[in-house]
Amino acid sequence: MNENALTYENHLKQHRYDVAYLKMAIEWARLSHCTRKQVGAIIVKNGMIISDGYNGTPSGFDNCCENDNNETHWYVLHAEANAILKLAKSTNSGEGATLYITLSPCKDCSKLILQAGIKRVVYMNAYKDDEGIAFLSKSDIQITHIPVLENE
Repeated sequence: MNENALTYENHLKQHRYDVAYLKMAIEWARLSHCTRKQVGAIIVKNGMIISDGYNGTPSGFDNCCENDNNETHWYVLHAEANAILKLAKSTNSGEGATLYITLSPCKDCSKLILQAGIKRVVYMNAYKDDEGIAFLSKSDIQITHIPVLENE
């Protein structure tokens, strides 16, 4: 097999894994009690899931994410922040890991992703503000957008 065929085969294999991990992130998002948006995140390193998270309130708070005007409470944690904080409590390191997330990161979470040492972000839907993705791209973090998963 020539080098181009191997590269293409590796690309297809990586895409299959990316889709599988995004599907897991979708399932994780369903655990969120938020009504406006449910977001899930999975952190993978060396073929193993080392952390996960979904958007929601901090431990000990009521699970209601929105106020009476359907606005998200300021203290709700984003899925990737929850996954990174969970990772920080573990013995694992995010150095060189991949973050799979159902919604692209905001600019605040992008700083956490960079500081955690995550080197690749795969996301499904675009957040309303693309500054987080732009920041990560400038920081040499590989960005992959896989928008639709229904037929995969």
